[in-house]
Amino acid sequence: MNLGLKQKLAVSIACLCASGLASADAALDKAMADPGNWAQQAGDNYNQRYSELKQITDKNVDKLQVAWTFSTGVLRGHEGSPLVIGDMMYIHSAFPNNVFAVDLNTQEIVWKHMPKQDTAVIAQMCCDTVNRGLAYGDGKIFLQRADSVLEALDAKTGKVVWSAVNGDPKLGAVNTNSPHVFGDKVITGISGGEWGVRGYISAYDIKTGKMAWRAYSTGPDAEMLMDPDKTMAWADGKLAPVGKDSSLKTWQGDQWKTGGGTTWGWYSYDKDLNLLYYGTGNPSTWNPSQRPGDNKWSMTIFARDLNTGMAKWAYQMTPHDEWDYDGINEMILADIKVKGKDTKALVHFDRNGFAYTMDRVSGALLVAEKYDPAVNWATHVDMKTGRPQVVSKYSTAQNGPDVNTKGVCPAALGSKDQQPAAFHPKTGLFYVPTNHVCMDYEPYEVSYNAGQPFVGATLAMYPAPESHGGMGNFIAWDAGTGKIVWSNPEQFSVWSGALTTAGDVVFYGTLEGYLKAVRLSDGKELWKFKTPSGIIGNVFTYEHKGKQYVGVYSGIGGWAGIGMAAGLEKDSDGLGAVGGYRDLQKFTNLGGSLTVFAIP
Repeated sequence: MNLGLKQKLAVSIACLCASGLASADAALDKAMADPGNWAQQAGDNYNQRYSELKQITDKNVDKLQVAWTFSTGVLRGHEGSPLVIGDMMYIHSAFPNNVFAVDLNTQEIVWKHMPKQDTAVIAQMCCDTVNRGLAYGDGKIFLQRADSVLEALDAKTGKVVWSAVNGDPKLGAVNTNSPHVFGDKVITGISGGEWGVRGYISAYDIKTGKMAWRAYSTGPDAEMLMDPDKTMAWADGKLAPVGKDSSLKTWQGDQWKTGGGTTWGWYSYDKDLNLLYYGTGNPSTWNPSQRPGDNKWSMTIFARDLNTGMAKWAYQMTPHDEWDYDGINEMILADIKVKGKDTKALVHFDRNGFAYTMDRVSGALLVAEKYDPAVNWATHVDMKTGRPQVVSKYSTAQNGPDVNTKGVCPAALGSKDQQPAAFHPKTGLFYVPTNHVCMDYEPYEVSYNAGQPFVGATLAMYPAPESHGGMGNFIAWDAGTGKIVWSNPEQFSVWSGALTTAGDVVFYGTLEGYLKAVRLSDGKELWKFKTPSGIIGNVFTYEHKGKQYVGVYSGIGGWAGIGMAAGLEKDSDGLGAVGGYRDLQKFTNLGGSLTVFAIP
């Protein structure tokens, strides 16, 4: 790196951090307040994925052209998005999780960080070797590596400032999530529900890397950081204390020790309430007959105090999950009208096919409706008990092991998986990338062996029958009433995260590789461009030297694209995804790259 470039970078970072080094939150807040940056994976702490930039509008978006591109040199699936802070863009890759700092003035690589990880980790990763991106704060870039090492890198040099071991990959405790910086803490989760990992979320001190707290998803109250008298849950039409041993009572024996509930999704934070929000994943194993009970608190939305980790409230969406409907999808915080009343809401599009609107202050359940008409495993959510009303025909627990339960909608990858939705304050609507996929599900007996897969089910996936013939929709959703406003059919699942802007445009990517722009009000397609590979990354935008740019990773992979990414052939491989998405290879190829667009 030449000296001039070093100096420019130092000045850039110094300007961002000059007043904020005393408080990491202030540094990040300052960066997020400038819409020219993209300083968090979602652009903000609320997970809204909304930008105030408005040079690109619904009137001129059809003039977008490629401004520049960047290859990550890695072929596996690319999720998440780069960060932009000042003149620097921070780019990440799938395993081995390389990181690049790129000068936006010249597209020169200022520094790169190439972690050395044991390739044995790859075999411990469920559904491709994805990484959902970096975090920024306190003059550092944070990387959650696949082998569970959390690293803090000096944003100016890429030098490792501190590192922390967040889990043992030999037991299946690997990582795919993006770390998040909230206040003076770095928050990270854990993957490995398919290995019987007991899920948890961890908070580390942003300056030292020392663990501040860890909260498990299952087990004793003390280890879950739950107060039997003060942690609230929805029951009998109102909120009530969870009571003593609320998790232990819902597992047989010590099954909670291998009970899953991992935490690999996106997190959000309300600074005024000082509450952190996230979801927990599926219980282990996928064979429900082996784990009787509600299996709390897998499949749960948690609200926790950021300072202490203590749970303020919890809501379990799918008690005793029978279909692998992880609850890890993002929690979007927005102040909206719910049934006509101004509400501090939390909106969550769960894999189980229901969209939940909660009061994020208290945890009260306000709305729970299907956001894909194909959903059939439950008729509705009982608003008094908060429990889904399961259709016995599609109950894999009732039908039992070694019985193939057919025609369950949605499939295990859900009506939506990790691909994040976006919110637009002008319309008050949520713009949601969805799957339109059903499955056959056959559970079988499986034994737990540490460090080995603990799945216990065979799946087949296919497009929702008697519908438009495709495997996805991109929808606009009214979370105040629980209704679809408009819906665009797609040939494949929409596995890309959406972006909304003040230019009244909504962006999303497709598995074939198209980046699309549609009109906010009615979803009319305004522009599209075929990128080098399938898109499972999240669309982002930034401003540099007065010009607005829009970018997205392409690089087919993730669960939907695991067949192509890992070279799998059997229909049942990839937990059923290979057969369902076999036609993808007709439309795209492997490749990890970033494509950035602008209006000339």
